[in-house]
Parts: sequence; structure tokens; C-alpha cells
Amino acid sequence: MAEIAFATPDVDQTTVARLTYIVRQDEKPYFLSSALTGGAPEVHFKTEEHAVPVGDMRRIAPDIDREGFELVEAPTRIRDFYDPIEVETDYEDEVTALLKRRFGASGVYIFDHTRRSDGGEGARNPDGLRGPATRVHVDYTDKSGPQRARDAMGDEAFDAALARGARIVQINVWRPIAGPVRRAPLALASAASVPAADLVATEQRFPDRVGEIYQLAYGQGHEWWHAPLMERHEALLIKGWDTDLSRARYTPHGAFQLPDQDPDAPPRESIETRTFLVVEPA
Repeated sequence: MAEIAFATPDVDQTTVARLTYIVRQDEKPYFLSSALTGGAPEVHFKTEEHAVPVGDMRRIAPDIDREGFELVEAPTRIRDFYDPIEVETDYEDEVTALLKRRFGASGVYIFDHTRRSDGGEGARNPDGLRGPATRVHVDYTDKSGPQRARDAMGDEAFDAALARGARIVQINVWRPIAGPVRRAPLALASAASVPAADLVATEQRFPDRVGEIYQLAYGQGHEWWHAPLMERHEALLIKGWDTDLSRARYTPHGAFQLPDQDPDAPPRESIETRTFLVVEPA
């Protein structure tokens, strides 16, 4: 893989955050998903917290193919992100247009919307209530990335895209439902700062299938960033998997508590939309 450069957080512009990592173990770790439990995931591994510096990504203009994430302007006309009809029609049109414009994608396959809230029991979703994902993780692995792409695209479209040399990329579009975000923001690690040995394959068990994600084990070289006070018209694009091995592929991320977080501030509410893109060869 080609060397990818990234900027080191400036110590004068950082927030110190306590991030939750997996503890390495001999057996393959697993957890029961919210879709299976109907509430919080049931975790079958140990975790540990580490205090780490988290820089302000607005200062470095990150690129998704270099750092594995980027912050974009993404105005929306959606009135109610909890309305499934509005999300599955108008919002999917907005997301598709955004990703085609940014990546020149010939195809955008949207396969999931997840809402999260750190207020009360969590945000309403068809498969249960969801709070912020506090364990730092990557949504897909070497094994589950291509399988989930086949599920979302269909075998024929997946195989045809690879046969003509197209690139297939998994992108999450993460947006505040309301802003500015003053609680439980998202921290993201620069992909180049995370060695493969720190990515721990973990089973994610659903009612009808078994997926796999990477949980992140602690390493001192990880470079962390966040976007302070994100607004509703902004979105984070987060790379989860990519067939192009020369680019950033896996982007660990997770929510954290701000050191000076106001408990009376409005809850963080967000929606993340999972997609696969097909980008044709130049």
C-alpha cells in the first residue's frame, strides 16, 4: 500500500478525550447487535479507556482517501429525520446527489439509516433504540466489506463492476439531526496511523446473519480528530472499506464525552447513512 501522509494534531488545538478500546483476547470477540437484543448491544469482550488528544479537523481539511474521512457542506431540506418516508425518498436523493458529485460515482447503493441520541434511552429506529457508539471501531473488515457490498448491490452488479475495473467503496454519511453538536461528538482516527495489528475482527450477531467489524485495540501512534460544533448543514464522510488498496480503507471512529461537556446542553442526535459506491475507472 502506498504511504499516506497525515497531519499530527497541534497540542495547542486539541481536546483530551477518553476513548473506549477493546482489550485483546485469545478468543474471537463477539457481541449481540441492537437488532437482536432490542436495546443496548450485549458485549462479550472487555474494554478499557485511554485518554488521547483529539485535534480539530477543521484546521487540516482532511481528505477521505488520505485520512479516511472528510467534512463537507451538505445542506438538507429534510424536515423530520425520524420520518421513514421522508428519509427513504427525499433524503436518499440528497445523499445520492452528494456522493455522485463528490466521487463521480456511477452508482450509489444505500442500504441503512441509523439514528442515534445520547438523551434518555436513545433514538428511535425500526430495529430498536440507539445511543452513540462509544467503542472505537470500523464498520467493515476484509471479510465483511465485500460480502456486505454483494448484499447491497447484488452479486451480478458487484461482479460486473469488478470485471470492468471499477472501484467499490463503502461510505457512511454522518450528520447531526440538530446542531450545533455540544455533546458526544464523533472522534475519527487517521487511517494511516492505525496499523493492521490494532484492528481486532469481532463478530456482530444479527437475528438473520452474522457480520464482522473491527474493534480497535489501543496503540500510542493513533491520530484522532473531530469536528467541533457540527451543524445540521454539515456531514462527515467516513470510509469503511475500499477495493483500492492504495487509498485509506478503514477509519476507526467512536463517540466521546467532551471534557467540559454541559449536561444540560441539548442531546446529540445524528443520522448515519450507509452506502456503497461504484466509481468507474478513469
